[in-house]
Amino acid sequence: MNILVTLRIQGALLLFLAAALLLPVPFSLYYADGAAVSFVTSASVALVTGILLFKGCRGSMELSVREGFAVVTFGWLFYAIFGALPFVLSGAIPSFLDAVFETMSGFTTTGSTILTTIEGLPESILMWRALTHWLGGMGIIVLSLAILPMLGVGGMQLFKAEVPGPTADRLKPRIQDTAKLLWGVYVLLTMVEVLLLMFGGMNFFDALCHAFATLATGGFSTRNASVAAYDSAYIDWVITLFMFLAGINFSLHYHALRGKLGGYFRNEEFLSYLAITLGGTALLVYLNHGTVYASLADNLRFSAFQATSILTTTGFATADYELWPVMAQYLLVFLMFIGGCAGSTGGGMKVARVLLLFKHVQVQLFKLIHPKAVRLVKLGDTPVDRDVMQSILGFFALYMGVFVVASFLMAATGMDLVSSGGAVIATLSNIGPGLGTVGPVDNFAHVPTFGKVVLTGCMLLGRLELFTVLVLLFPSFWKK
Repeated sequence: MNILVTLRIQGALLLFLAAALLLPVPFSLYYADGAAVSFVTSASVALVTGILLFKGCRGSMELSVREGFAVVTFGWLFYAIFGALPFVLSGAIPSFLDAVFETMSGFTTTGSTILTTIEGLPESILMWRALTHWLGGMGIIVLSLAILPMLGVGGMQLFKAEVPGPTADRLKPRIQDTAKLLWGVYVLLTMVEVLLLMFGGMNFFDALCHAFATLATGGFSTRNASVAAYDSAYIDWVITLFMFLAGINFSLHYHALRGKLGGYFRNEEFLSYLAITLGGTALLVYLNHGTVYASLADNLRFSAFQATSILTTTGFATADYELWPVMAQYLLVFLMFIGGCAGSTGGGMKVARVLLLFKHVQVQLFKLIHPKAVRLVKLGDTPVDRDVMQSILGFFALYMGVFVVASFLMAATGMDLVSSGGAVIATLSNIGPGLGTVGPVDNFAHVPTFGKVVLTGCMLLGRLELFTVLVLLFPSFWKK
């Protein structure tokens, strides 16, 4: 384990963060919200620390898989710590732990918040919250791959550790080209959504913040009531569409922009994702009919929005789903575990993993009936490698294990059973709102200090898909 190269790259990443911390300054000056000094000071601290680490840690710059895992994990921790400074220095969030919780929630695109009053915050602070989503959505580490060659290191190890899903699918032979392509698609979709939201009556600031949160499947809003505050069917449908797009593997978007639209419908994971979205919406419409919404148009609008928001782990809210029928709430919990597609900005276990788990079960049942038969697990027409399948089974077991242990720890803080489990799945799947006292109209401000530490860890584990973080806990990881 090369500690020096790990710290040196952390220094380089902090230089990027320092630049990002200056982006809200123009908004602060325009709105005269008084927070500009907080961002400049925070950027200065990140800049000085970054320079010290980058210049002070010399040595071999050869990057192995071990360093890749360490860089990604500690990169997110450093970003949460240094990114929390504007909240503390501006007085928006006086508690440093609460500020780290909020920032980790932003960078991991979780959307869980400890803020009780959002609309009274400085505009630049709201912009920073949204920006943490947007940067974390595609992955600040992946963004940095475009310039890592200038540092004398390769980036494939980081890409493997960062990209969501069972495998890291490169679009181009050179990893920095892949990073640029993914970010190009990301920026384009963000710009289109901003324009469409402005057409629906949002001002530029709100449209930009909500577009950042939507494409990152984050969920931070500039309003206390989230998207429900706008009470607009047009805005609801626009955000529903872009949440759905954000939950799709971005490599499919890239190929579609090159004219290969058929790629969507030749991709089994996308077809499954589409079926889950439409099926979940249809079931919610059926369950809510007559009991919650009398109008079919309203029923479809709110059911589709909430199903897409939960499945893609965005976490925006237009309705208090805890007032829906119990079966509807159970369905939403099921969607919370699934998440978006591999290669998307969504969290959860990912559709590809869930799909392959079901196929694996089918194969095992088939072999009980036909012991001598040879039947492979396939994704589309491609047989799934045994190692990949074992990794998926291990991930599922680990995911459920973390969920159970973290829920137990949350219950130990005094939270009730529903709130404990709801808080864990909301953070582990990077959704935002959960159930019980952390539901869609509540927040995490009341969670005890120890609980916030546990949930912050869940956010990091969920965003980096468990293995990347937990592998660092093995003593053998740090040995030669």
